[in-house]
Amino acid sequence: MYRSHVLVCGGTGCTSSGSQQIQDLLKAEIEKAGLSKEVSVVQTGCHGLCALGPIMIVYPEGTFYSMVKPEYIPEIVQEHLLKGRVVKKYVYEETIDNDEIKPLVETAFYKKQHRIALRNCGVINPENIDEYIGTRGYEALGKVLTEMTPEQVIDTILASGLRGRGGAGFPTGKKWQLARNLVQDGGQKYVCCNADEGDPGAFMDRSVLEGDPHVVLEAMAIAGYAIGASQGYIYVRAEYPIAVERLTIAIGQAREYGLLGKNIFGTDFSFDIDLRLGAGAFVCGEETALMTSIEGNRGEPRPRPPFPAVKGLFARPTILNNVETWANIPQIILNGPEWFASMGTEKSKGTKVFALGGKINNTGLVEIPMGTTLREVIEEIGGGIPNGKKFKAAQTGGPSGGCIPVEHFDVPIDYDNLIAIGSMMGSGGLIVMDEDNCMVDIAKFFLQFTVDESCGKCTPCRIGTKRLLEMLEKVTDGKATLEDLDKMEELCNYIKANALCGLGQTAPNPVLSTLRYFRDEYVAHVVDKKCPAGVCKSLLTYTIDPETCIGCGMCAKGCPADAISRTDYVAPGHKLASMSIDPAKCVKCGACMGTCKFKAISKK
Repeated sequence: MYRSHVLVCGGTGCTSSGSQQIQDLLKAEIEKAGLSKEVSVVQTGCHGLCALGPIMIVYPEGTFYSMVKPEYIPEIVQEHLLKGRVVKKYVYEETIDNDEIKPLVETAFYKKQHRIALRNCGVINPENIDEYIGTRGYEALGKVLTEMTPEQVIDTILASGLRGRGGAGFPTGKKWQLARNLVQDGGQKYVCCNADEGDPGAFMDRSVLEGDPHVVLEAMAIAGYAIGASQGYIYVRAEYPIAVERLTIAIGQAREYGLLGKNIFGTDFSFDIDLRLGAGAFVCGEETALMTSIEGNRGEPRPRPPFPAVKGLFARPTILNNVETWANIPQIILNGPEWFASMGTEKSKGTKVFALGGKINNTGLVEIPMGTTLREVIEEIGGGIPNGKKFKAAQTGGPSGGCIPVEHFDVPIDYDNLIAIGSMMGSGGLIVMDEDNCMVDIAKFFLQFTVDESCGKCTPCRIGTKRLLEMLEKVTDGKATLEDLDKMEELCNYIKANALCGLGQTAPNPVLSTLRYFRDEYVAHVVDKKCPAGVCKSLLTYTIDPETCIGCGMCAKGCPADAISRTDYVAPGHKLASMSIDPAKCVKCGACMGTCKFKAISKK
């Protein structure tokens, strides 16, 4: 029995910050101190506070060490693990209250969260099936197979009100019911997991797979029993190597324990799962394109109907849910549908995981009850906007979503409210923007992504988004007219109405939402030929104030275009002539502003 357990984050964020080195050094120092039989080092998934990695938590005290460096390890081992004295200078400052260490759950980042999908992330070793079983893992599958009929399982999911967490919010139980009710002809049905998370700034599904892979396997087996399927596929992008590795380990362990394969729990139910790796095509996040890719074909969407529940993978009845949706299933089975339905809002039950990024102090992964306001997420959980800047907008739903302005700061976050204000839930990316962001540029960024990722199958998406991007570029170049703004809006509505799949249909949302809430910025670009945020290069002018410039010449040395030269003017009290920028040569890179210590250079 170990007296201390040291949990080290092994998610992608912390791994990229060097957590593997921390883990190796920790084990070596523990061995050196003669503590290897007393202190256990456990690799976990993401704890949520991604910007603080590498992260290390010592139990039973619950001491949270953040941004751990290799040189900290010997002192932490000697002082804390050997002598029992917490090294407070390395502890996350938010957990220190009046010189006392308080639990992490009492910090602003965690206290308004409610973890269901993320309940095991950062808690268990994702590569050890026994630790998952120790948190009631596979108990829900056992209950389903031995105590419930398939119809009762579906009724439970229907009663919970769980909606798909992949973006559209379709009722999960209804999808399962459609597949279950199809007349059996002896053929195969399939259960699929969409782990092809492609939205910029989104890492919710990746974190679940890295921190709790068995929950997805268990949930898919439950769904297989419910609809009468014996085969499942997890479609995960190859750019998630840690997730792929841990899924592979989890599948092998589940097969070894008889939790996948033939006659699970001694019943006549058999179910197995295989992985399929995606090559990073954004369109393969669309369900029919994903299934086409699993079949070995080019990932392109298919017209619907027929819907996948009727004719999906290999033309057989198929249900597909994303990782977060699956992660809720075992807890609903164990705790009952009423428990899940008691959280959230009337039409959006349960919790939602968000990847919080952008201009925010606490970058990371959060899980909140549906109905939590945007203000609570950003100001309380997220810790507000850095550097005293003002909140301007939040982008939800990635390239398929829209920008939420400050006037909707107190909107309760759920599926219907976000759609009503021109955005959408999406898979859960939430990117925060401040006053320094140009909303026209933001719309252009997301549209560029959509244009690059379009599969090209349908004309409205292939050609329409390209023409729309060209119009946006005219705006940011100062070459558009007010009439062009009306044409942009008309084209957006045409694409929404005529594109083949959901990705094409939602591609114009960033443009429509910014036109709706930030039209004055578009007008400033078009009429005044100015970017109010000072972002769009074509509309910027860099100038040097001759009264402030001391003539040191550092700006000229740092200019890559040789656009800065000395004038004949010497300001009163200065010894050298001031510098001047030739607008014809200036490439508007901003290097000069970065080198000037006297703030003599401005951009307008």
